[in-house]
Amino acid sequence: SREEYRYGFTTDVKTVDFGAGIDADRIAKISAHRGEPDFIRDFRLKAYKHWLKMREPHWASIDYQPLNYETIKYYAAPQKKYQSIDEVDPEILDTFDRLGVPLQEQKRVLGVAVDAVFDSVSVGTTHQAELAKYGVVFCSFTEALEKHADLIRKYLGSVVPYKDNFFAALNSATFTDGSFVYIPEGVHCPLDLSTYFRINAKDT
Repeated sequence: SREEYRYGFTTDVKTVDFGAGIDADRIAKISAHRGEPDFIRDFRLKAYKHWLKMREPHWASIDYQPLNYETIKYYAAPQKKYQSIDEVDPEILDTFDRLGVPLQEQKRVLGVAVDAVFDSVSVGTTHQAELAKYGVVFCSFTEALEKHADLIRKYLGSVVPYKDNFFAALNSATFTDGSFVYIPEGVHCPLDLSTYFRINAKDT
């Protein structure tokens, strides 16, 4: 018998989204809503223009219905903005508890630093002060844009360029938040780093 997916629940929080579909205007709107600098918006739009020229690959030996990229929402975020885990809605904290990632407890757990992403927004990163003692930066991409834009400008797209493949181009055009990690050369990171990414909003 088919067992119901135990993590298939949703969390009832008010969100902001820009509807389904992908075009240059919507990408620019996402970038503006996130308060991104021009070089990020321009990077997104270059990736989008390149993506339009590409065909979806079929790498895996699995069968699935063709994806309609116009029915997907590429941005969804809680209406509230959080400055720390202490401000996060209890409903969202409970969601991560149910997933086995108790964020309040993580603040006290040594050995692992966690960045928790809920839909398109990082809701909190643990142990940043401890990592900073070693020069290690571990935070949300949004926070990194505010504090370390020079690093992002230098390295953005340097590991997997947007021209690499169809999905790299799509992700480069539509990515929202995620984890940012910078470890200086010669430094041994003192903690394990983990990201937990929860997609909650339907059709995103």
